[in-house]
Amino acid sequence: MAGKPRVAICWLGGCGGCDEAVVDINEAILGVAEAVDIVLWPVALDYKYHHVEMMEDGSIALSVINGNVRNSDHEEMAKLLRRKSQLVLAFGACACFGGTPGLANLRTKRDIFDWVYRDAPTVVNPEKSYPQAKVSSNGTALTLPEFYEQVYSLNQVIEVDYYLPGCPPPPDLIINAFKAVLEGKLPPKGSTLAPHKALCDTCERNKTKPSRIAIRDIKRIHQVEAQPNTCFLAQGILCMGIATRTGCGETCININIPCRGCFGPVEGVKDSGAKYVSALASIIDAEEEKEVRRIVDKVCDEVGYLYRFSVPASILRKRRASEIEEH
Repeated sequence: MAGKPRVAICWLGGCGGCDEAVVDINEAILGVAEAVDIVLWPVALDYKYHHVEMMEDGSIALSVINGNVRNSDHEEMAKLLRRKSQLVLAFGACACFGGTPGLANLRTKRDIFDWVYRDAPTVVNPEKSYPQAKVSSNGTALTLPEFYEQVYSLNQVIEVDYYLPGCPPPPDLIINAFKAVLEGKLPPKGSTLAPHKALCDTCERNKTKPSRIAIRDIKRIHQVEAQPNTCFLAQGILCMGIATRTGCGETCININIPCRGCFGPVEGVKDSGAKYVSALASIIDAEEEKEVRRIVDKVCDEVGYLYRFSVPASILRKRRASEIEEH
């Protein structure tokens, strides 16, 4: 093992799909395992956090961190790996943008606790108790991670060197990212290790897109039988491909599902949701305000659709508690 670069893989607030994605590179993982010394990968290997704590600062060549930061345990681990690592890769949509768990930023911590521990129909909690970060039992202090008021993307907590988006990232980009690190062929820090084009530019359906799209009605994918080889927008079905980075391999589109935006904004765009609103406004074919309103009202749950993976990293960040209480 001596002389091999050390690599850590860690899962914070997420579903575990990104850890599975690393395994999905199949036999290529054997080459990675041969080339590096994996010093932390809790989902696959029996290494403990204190093993990392004992390492010298900067002794880990690369930490691959997936998941967002929602509690104090996540933050502690993220900061520990940042201190011990030369490079940190935000791996997957949750780490890069906050991911689907980031939609919880539309509610308060109190709202979430009330529902999970008191109000949900299946909850039996006669004492109406909440989990506490600190409690004493028989003279012994017990602790749980502190649940934060909001979800954070990784770069809102620590400095991130590179980004690999996706829900989860596809095998080819994972392999390319590992190769770039091992061969020292990395782009400037802060780069996203994925193509710099929009999904529309690589989508086969782009060939069927008319020179000017004119939307007179908006349909949801489950309400219609979408044509399998025709641009979704041309069919009046919202697709995030015009405002989303490519690199996913068009996985959703290949099974006749419109893009949901898991690769985040294209190069040079900070907020893909806002970009999409601007693009959508330009292709709605209506003159009268009443007709425009009728079409726009067909978009159910605007934030949930346009910011499904990116609320914490977007210009929205979170909804104010005062606004929630008003509703």
